[in-house]
Amino acid sequence: MRQAVLIEPGKIEFREVPAPRKEDLGPHEVMLRVKKIGICGSEIHSFHGVHPATFYPVVQGHEYSGTVVATGAQVTVCREGDNITARPQLVCGECNPCRRGQYNVCEHLRVQAFQADGAAEDYFVVDDDRVVKLPEGMSLEYGAMIEPSAVGAHATMRTDLRGKNVVVSGAGTIGNLVAQFAIARGARKVLITDVSDKRLDIAKTCGIEHTLNVTKKSLKEAVPEVFGDEGYQVGFEVAGVESSIRSLMETIEKGSDIVVVAVFSKDPALSMFYLGEHELRLIGTMMYRHEDYLTAVDMVSKGEINLEPLISNRFPFEQYLEAYRFIDANRETSMKVMIDLER
Repeated sequence: MRQAVLIEPGKIEFREVPAPRKEDLGPHEVMLRVKKIGICGSEIHSFHGVHPATFYPVVQGHEYSGTVVATGAQVTVCREGDNITARPQLVCGECNPCRRGQYNVCEHLRVQAFQADGAAEDYFVVDDDRVVKLPEGMSLEYGAMIEPSAVGAHATMRTDLRGKNVVVSGAGTIGNLVAQFAIARGARKVLITDVSDKRLDIAKTCGIEHTLNVTKKSLKEAVPEVFGDEGYQVGFEVAGVESSIRSLMETIEKGSDIVVVAVFSKDPALSMFYLGEHELRLIGTMMYRHEDYLTAVDMVSKGEINLEPLISNRFPFEQYLEAYRFIDANRETSMKVMIDLER
């Protein structure tokens, strides 16, 4: 079977390797025929050698969907012919975070496509406790996007949003999804910011009414225009740049929460004055848990989260490297780039 391996920054190697065998499946293992893979911004960091926790060589792909071709003897969550996706987290189950249910921050966490091999191959085996069955009628492309959707689901549960005004800094795929989930969870007004009019136009298409291009107007100027005297009480940093998080800290209402979603390739220099004197809370968010996957599937299937405008380009499996290069050359116009293993 085919396999795409990031052997070092900037270099993807295609290999022919033996496919897993149905008779070798453990009692709680599921084998799927991988159909769709979404390329994540974190994988672009890995491609450039600036992701802080990527081990090389590593098989790509952690946003994926496919069709079950075989199951272990004790699998009940799905059966042959079902379309599924699955969480890419490998956890120990024994550390303190795991024991209290926070396995997404397992002390020994390995994430497939970063610290463990991912799903960029024709057939992939996954434990059934990480599998989520897709509803009948949900497209496999949407199935591959449940992973980033679950990031938005989890991030927006890290603080109370109901009735509050929110600023989301960064209108890429994750920022867009965070803003959509914030609206769905009852935020009063949501403003999303970016440096790209194209990404902001996509945000509007997804139902995010208030947008701001920070190269044309500062967040400080825009906040009173959008929120009036109410200001805003929750910020989401999804841009991964120093100027973004500093701007949030300087403009958010005192005593408020900023949730840091982005992966920073370089640690930002922050104002401890604003953090301490304004009694702000910087809150981390790490991926998701299983219930976030289930929430994402439910809200996408109900149409509360709109994924269609986010899918911008499609490449066949053999053009994995070209897809990465395309993203590099088209940062403003590419959103979710899909690898199609059926093309």
